[in-house]
Amino acid sequence: MQLTRAARSLILSVLGLGLAACDGSSGIVPFAGGPQESENFVIAGSSTVAPFVTTAAEYFGIRSDFSTPVVETTGTGGGFKLLCQGVSRRTSSIASASRPITAGEVEQCAKNGVTELLELEFGSDGIVFINVLDGPEFDLTHRDIYLALAKHIPSGDEFIENPNEFWSEIRPDLPNVRIEVYGPPPTSGTRDALVQLALRSGALTFPQMRRLKQSDRDEFLRLSGTVRTDGRWLDAGENDTQIIQALLRSHGAVGVAGFSYLNQNSDRVKPARINGVLPEFESILSGDYALSRSLYLYVKGAHMREIRAIRAFLEEAFSDEAMGEAGYLVQKGLIPLQAEQLRLVRSKIADFASRSQAS
Repeated sequence: MQLTRAARSLILSVLGLGLAACDGSSGIVPFAGGPQESENFVIAGSSTVAPFVTTAAEYFGIRSDFSTPVVETTGTGGGFKLLCQGVSRRTSSIASASRPITAGEVEQCAKNGVTELLELEFGSDGIVFINVLDGPEFDLTHRDIYLALAKHIPSGDEFIENPNEFWSEIRPDLPNVRIEVYGPPPTSGTRDALVQLALRSGALTFPQMRRLKQSDRDEFLRLSGTVRTDGRWLDAGENDTQIIQALLRSHGAVGVAGFSYLNQNSDRVKPARINGVLPEFESILSGDYALSRSLYLYVKGAHMREIRAIRAFLEEAFSDEAMGEAGYLVQKGLIPLQAEQLRLVRSKIADFASRSQAS
């Protein structure tokens, strides 16, 4: 089960990670530090967030006195698993994520002594359905996505194995091509977000599924969130570039990836409309694009106290040079935090730092 925003805030507040008041500046006071081997740390997690974190890490290595952090692409679930292994310096310090942490992951962290997590929103992204430039045009609804990708769909009063093989079987005005969708594996936050934002929303367009949600929530979650395994959906690994490569080999195939990969490969692939809206910077920023989602960094509190480079890295990642209107992360394809959101995140970092110095 995923935590609600309020529940996550409560957990973080209980852990002593409350938000301090901000005086209108960035709220972060830079510090000086020399290069030290003990200041090295690891960031692991989402393949969607990885290009942005890697870029920030490279700028940090050049612009600061600290070494460039190690960035590993493990998928969101893998990033949380590494973060929650314990507080040893051999474990990762930051998890990058394309979905919020779950209650189960918080519990696993706590079992291993990781009792302080600083949750920082890192911008926005859109889940995109893409295919090759000369491929068919798609305009999909949540219901279409559910009927194409779910393992089980309603049929009368029963639920049957998904029989749909062609997009045109779902809706006559969709392309008459076989359903062949390449996407991320179960460890990916993009996969989790696809289930939450598209499949479950599509499932709820059926009265049978709405009744099931009321009568047996666990069964509803299972049936609405299980992706088919008959070859219509194909796991393409944690690296979204593999999805691009698969599409170039198969003319009728569709891929599921993050907006930044569409942005970086617009000379090779094009997006589908979702509910008539194209995934674009403005539509994702405004939330008009239906498959928009937030990105996150989760910082291990114990490491942030011990490793000065972590706070310095966060200063870089949330700086105006990175997230401003012409910032290098924006140029990379990140949908940045708005001014008030950025102010609050900077204040959150400064508040934790001041608490650490006082303890």
